[in-house]
Amino acid sequence: MDQNRLLQTLADLPLGAVRYFDRLGSTNDEAAAWISQGAPDLALVVAEEQTAGRGRAGRSWITVPGSSLAFSLALYPTERNALFLPRLTALGALAVKDTLQYDYGLPAQIKWPNDVLIRRRKVAGILSEAQWTGDQMGALILGIGINVAASSVGSALRLEGDLRFPATYLEAELERPVDRLELLHNVLAELLRWRRKISSPEFLQSWEASLAFRGERVMVISGQSTGKDGLPVDLESQPPTILEGLIVGLAPDGSLKLRIDSGEVMTLRAGEVRLRPVEMTALR
Repeated sequence: MDQNRLLQTLADLPLGAVRYFDRLGSTNDEAAAWISQGAPDLALVVAEEQTAGRGRAGRSWITVPGSSLAFSLALYPTERNALFLPRLTALGALAVKDTLQYDYGLPAQIKWPNDVLIRRRKVAGILSEAQWTGDQMGALILGIGINVAASSVGSALRLEGDLRFPATYLEAELERPVDRLELLHNVLAELLRWRRKISSPEFLQSWEASLAFRGERVMVISGQSTGKDGLPVDLESQPPTILEGLIVGLAPDGSLKLRIDSGEVMTLRAGEVRLRPVEMTALR
């Protein structure tokens, strides 16, 4: 990836600053260190190779040079209403999904909370990490990884670990080479557009309409939920909990609504939730 062309490609976007690395441990870690030194809003970290990248639950994500897009963006929330803060974590997934759908003509969907699928195969993952000052979110780091070339798929499989969710990559889906800098520009442009609309009904409607497996029976492992009393249940502090039910949509804060066999609708918060269709589980 050519640094000069990177900067030229992104020049029309209102980013705070851009740092590029040929080789880096983790773009999220670099962004966190930059924030501690006073990084501006929309500070972007891009790496050609990641040697210590990670996904959710600390799973390893190794980025091979030339294979993927790996970048992190620092966001300072402008919406202080607690209802909208959880939506920040969906910004990346919605931006990637819309870019793939509208710019590349691919049938992309969001596997809640923030993975992106094409034809039920994972093509991108988003790791969001918040930095808190008391009960206020001081900053959010959105780490985004997109599988572009064939050599990226091994990294995606290693990330999923025991989950083994099937993976794909853009050049296979499109049957042509993909310009990674053009892809990066388009994703960032979509992310900035959705950020301006984060408190709007359109944001939640688009996120909900993008859900993979909606109306299907799925298995959800661990995470946090609320019961009939509306109080949150922290499933991570208990033995792993397995729920099965139908995805019916999203709550206003972006939590997943799951109708279980009793007819009760459970509200699942992102946390460390793992979700997959029951039929896929049966085939393992």
